[in-house]
Amino acid sequence: MNKVLVTQIRSTIKRPKRQVLTIQALGLGKINKTVEKELTPQIAGMISKVSHLVNVKNV
Repeated sequence: MNKVLVTQIRSTIKRPKRQVLTIQALGLGKINKTVEKELTPQIAGMISKVSHLVNVKNV
C-alpha cells in the first residue's frame, strides 16, 4: 500500500462534529500536526471528507 503524510492546516473550531471526529480518528487535532498513514480506501474517504482542513503528500 502507498503511504501518505496528512498534515492538519486549518482549525476545527466552528466545524460540524462529524468533521472534528474524523480529524481525531486520523490522529490529528492540532494545526501543523502530521501523521503518516497507509492509503486504504477507508483512510482515503476520511481524507476526502476533511480535505479543506488537511494537506496530503505522498511518501
